[in-house]
Amino acid sequence: MADYDPRNTRIDCLDGLRGLASLWVMIGHALLLTGWRLPVLSEPDLGVDLFIMLSGFLMVFHYQLRAGKEPWDLTSTWVSFWIRRFLRIAPLYYLLLAIAFILGAWLFESRMVIDAFLGRTPQAPQRYLDNGLTNGLMHVSFLFGLSPDYAYRTPLPDWSIGLEMQFYAAFPFIMLLLKKAGWLKGALFTAIIAAGIVSAGNLLGIHFPMPAFLPLKMHIFLCGMLLALGLHADGPKAALHGGAAMALALLPIGGDMTATKMLMRVVLVGVFFVLLYHRLAGEALGGKLRAVSSSLGNRFFHWLGELSFGAYLWHLIFLQPIAAYFISAFGDTISPAARFAAVTAILVPLVYLAAWAAFLAVERPGQRLAKRLIGRRKPQPARA
Repeated sequence: MADYDPRNTRIDCLDGLRGLASLWVMIGHALLLTGWRLPVLSEPDLGVDLFIMLSGFLMVFHYQLRAGKEPWDLTSTWVSFWIRRFLRIAPLYYLLLAIAFILGAWLFESRMVIDAFLGRTPQAPQRYLDNGLTNGLMHVSFLFGLSPDYAYRTPLPDWSIGLEMQFYAAFPFIMLLLKKAGWLKGALFTAIIAAGIVSAGNLLGIHFPMPAFLPLKMHIFLCGMLLALGLHADGPKAALHGGAAMALALLPIGGDMTATKMLMRVVLVGVFFVLLYHRLAGEALGGKLRAVSSSLGNRFFHWLGELSFGAYLWHLIFLQPIAAYFISAFGDTISPAARFAAVTAILVPLVYLAAWAAFLAVERPGQRLAKRLIGRRKPQPARA
């Protein structure tokens, strides 16, 4: 249905979508910190939701691709999965975490300039200035997303990184549940459990400053998972998976739940669905959608996707001092639009240059290390 071939490990549009999601978050934060506003682009949290959806899709997609080579009834497959995901995320994150702690005081001063100029509530000092052992250990262990006090306590946009690691930890168990109950029933049951946990937390007065706790975003992960689970299905069943994913996007949990935001989340699911299942749209429209999907896998978008994780982690470290400089130097003498244009003209090249260097020096070696470690492991026999 989606030109899916088990021998092909590539879906063109994924590169472009993850690259654009990272760029959306960067541009959205630049708009927020320069005082200019553009529809849709000024909502960086939606770019994060797109990232989350893509993560859910990719985990299931690779789960299916590796099912023959790495059967999921072997405990060694689970360990290999966790090694692969840890070394994809942790090396670069640890580097940026150290840099954020070192530059915390400077970044805090920059943010105070921005917040005062824009008339916004100042950021909590501990987000930038807490270099204590407890905060460090919570972040190095990726446990910070489980605690409202530590989920938003560094200058990085890393609340979503902790969320991602929680998803990786739970993923094999979630797939067992979905496989046993059926994909759609299992997804619904998982979403109900997550919503129940969120409701219980609200009753107990537990509130996260950002949706860093997995139940708050489980429904968005499930959106991507359902789209991947429908790749083998016929037309009606694939459409049913798409409809279920759109319904899950409407769950009123996990961040800003205005009607507009909820509708935009549904649109994101719909766009992803038509790029994957373009043949359902008919020959004429399907051909155009296929061309768009293929173009999102060209060389430019491939590298935009490869550098997306680094760009996501780096951008606030560059953005806040640059924005603070233009505010201090020019104040109201330039318009918000001009301020945004000047900041992004400097920001985007610097961020992608840093992301490219980090990809070559840190991310790629981490991926190679994961392959070596997994290659040395002997599969453990399945239990009867």
